[in-house]
Amino acid sequence: MLKRNIKVTFRLDKSENENFKKYVKKSGLSQEAYLRHLINGLIPTDVPPPDYYTMIRELHAIGTNLNQIARKAHVLNVMDTMRYDTAVDMLNKAIVDITNAVMLPRKIK
Repeated sequence: MLKRNIKVTFRLDKSENENFKKYVKKSGLSQEAYLRHLINGLIPTDVPPPDYYTMIRELHAIGTNLNQIARKAHVLNVMDTMRYDTAVDMLNKAIVDITNAVMLPRKIK
């Protein structure tokens, strides 16, 4: 059984429909998901540019390289582990902050 079983129908004029479709396309969501965001008090975000995904992959690769270097350095005991761990935590936080800023919808004020 469908979770959403109430159908809502409404009408738009030509310009409203064009604007609606433009905003839906920019968001990358379906029309239904776009409206649900608005109903729930969220402003849908635009689809991030393709460069965003490339940059995030590069940041993850940097994190992986740092982790491999750290493993070797821990074995050889030639590294300030607290300083390294702080830097890795800052990298991970930056990735999360960037992703949240670009991907998550914002609350309607």
